[in-house]
Amino acid sequence: MVNRNPKRSDEPVWWGLFGAGGSWFAMITPVTVLILGIMVPLGMIDADALSYERVSSFATSFIGALFVIGTLALPMWHAMHRLHHGMHDLKFHTGTAGKIACYFIAGLVTALSIIFIFMI
Repeated sequence: MVNRNPKRSDEPVWWGLFGAGGSWFAMITPVTVLILGIMVPLGMIDADALSYERVSSFATSFIGALFVIGTLALPMWHAMHRLHHGMHDLKFHTGTAGKIACYFIAGLVTALSIIFIFMI
């Protein structure tokens, strides 16, 4: 018999943020590390291209702010979701308190990244 009133789950929201964070971390973060961590120090990209004024104007633009917030927040949602389910897999059943703690930390990082971007 089909249950006509199934219990709603909040899991799709967390899985969506988990997927977005994993995708961002897999596709955007390596390019960012390549450019900022390898190409600029080796002189392949002119250091003046990343002067304070240019980086500040990029970070305060709409697209730049979304990039910085996405770089900080989305991988954190991915990591906290993985931590929450990883603890369950390792038989550390923290229940609702563990879930709230993990997602609170991710939410806090997201809120702080938004606040810091608007303070620039």
